[in-house]
Amino acid sequence: MNQQDQHVFDVIVVGAGPAGIGVGVALSDAEIENYIIVDRHEVGASLERWPAETRFITPSFATNSIGMLDLNSIAIGVSPAYSLETEHPTGSEYASHLRAVADYFELKVETGIVVQRVGKVDDLFLLDTPEKTLRCKNVIWAAGEFQYPKLNSFPGAELCRHTSTIRSYHELEGDDFLIVGGYESGIDAAFHLAQMGKAVRVIDHACPWEDESSDPSVSLSTFSLERIRDACFESQVELIPDTGVETVVRRSGEYEVSLDDQSKLTSRTQPLLANGFAGSQTVISDLFEKREDGFPVLNEHDESTITPGLFLSGPMVRHDNHVFCFIYKYRQRFAVVAKQVSQTLGLSGEGLEVYRKWGMYLDDLSCCGEECVC
Repeated sequence: MNQQDQHVFDVIVVGAGPAGIGVGVALSDAEIENYIIVDRHEVGASLERWPAETRFITPSFATNSIGMLDLNSIAIGVSPAYSLETEHPTGSEYASHLRAVADYFELKVETGIVVQRVGKVDDLFLLDTPEKTLRCKNVIWAAGEFQYPKLNSFPGAELCRHTSTIRSYHELEGDDFLIVGGYESGIDAAFHLAQMGKAVRVIDHACPWEDESSDPSVSLSTFSLERIRDACFESQVELIPDTGVETVVRRSGEYEVSLDDQSKLTSRTQPLLANGFAGSQTVISDLFEKREDGFPVLNEHDESTITPGLFLSGPMVRHDNHVFCFIYKYRQRFAVVAKQVSQTLGLSGEGLEVYRKWGMYLDDLSCCGEECVC
């Protein structure tokens, strides 16, 4: 064992996407110096793998001068709208923004590190990688969702192609597409295919395009609803409600999709899965209790209830019925995690108090959940 292997970090952040880089800035603001952010790829790797046509559904505005943050900012004083000069950035554009943020704040990031297993012995976490074992007092799991798609939701799902594997919709061959899933990624795929003159059928038993909730975590965003009203979308896309997929089989060169209303749909083109992500938390699921919906049980600091010192950051965070799946939502918990970590290390974390006035320190969830009345 060499000297580097013996080093004990105060914190290791796993994942260098928006959650990992954002919580890394918060750790720095809490005056925590003995930390590292690790990622198996590069900073913003999942975003680089988005389909080329896909853009952020949340708009970016450089609003810092009036005391508000850009909805897609992950740190105080930075704005992708300002740096990228675009309202709805692509994944690749936003990844470049994350790299710029990491450089500006001089975050301690190491890439090319594959965390295979996380365990805890006494008071230390052991993160096994192919090359070495990293040791630390606290772990912040911020590895995200995109690289962990749901692939086995129904028999025959393996015959379909998940939208997360598509690099550009222009690369897809065929003229008639079936899409399983009608939330943001499903509507995004349907919109771009419709723009290319393709016929598209979208299947979703939950009918999110009809959901009347004002919370975009459970209903479609305005960005997607506006696309649905696009003339090309209306002429090329059929939204199939109130039924889900039971099985997919392939017969005589065609894909046959059986629905739970006993009907069948066929297409010569490989069906697309837009049914979401299992999430990276599955890698460390044994270190968390599970909610009924499968998400990890967290205490008020976004910490595991059975593995003290293990924190969750990003779109997988859930508290009761509160969902933190967008950047402007889960960034509000960065300071909560950083404050708790700092206090366990004997630091005050006073530098995080400024996060409150910027709407980035949500430690009172009783104010969440109000619906728009009209």
